[in-house]
Amino acid sequence: MWKSLVSRVWRKIPRRARLQIIRATQKKFTVSVVAVITRGEDGRILLLDHLLRPGASWALPGGFIEAGEQPEAAIRREIREETTLELENVRLVRVRTIRRHIEIVFRAEAKGAARPSSNEIKQAGWFAPDEFPAEAAAVQRRIVTEALNQK
Repeated sequence: MWKSLVSRVWRKIPRRARLQIIRATQKKFTVSVVAVITRGEDGRILLLDHLLRPGASWALPGGFIEAGEQPEAAIRREIREETTLELENVRLVRVRTIRRHIEIVFRAEAKGAARPSSNEIKQAGWFAPDEFPAEAAAVQRRIVTEALNQK
């Protein structure tokens, strides 16, 4: 009976008000995209030296998804904004949750040359998976290994 009453009341509330109630009562989270980008001729991985990542500045490229943006469109936009690269053969690797953050991991191939084109990026570099800079976090290496092992 109680559930039936709640259901009837809920359906009478205007759609916009229901959405506001949901947003006010649900925990918030952020969503980002990241890509393991390989260079065709030698299979090296693109890492970016990020200005805003103290202690682990070398990392995979990516960024936050904008409202209403699809994940694949977001990774293509982020890579283009940060490096001027275009991507080919974009494929989903996995989705992982880190506390209140969701990260969507892609694998892709580079089309063009990586030229840092954002104030957030100090430099771009291509690295063999076993030759990452010391400043790269261990989780970055694990993401790359997983992406490269996925068929």
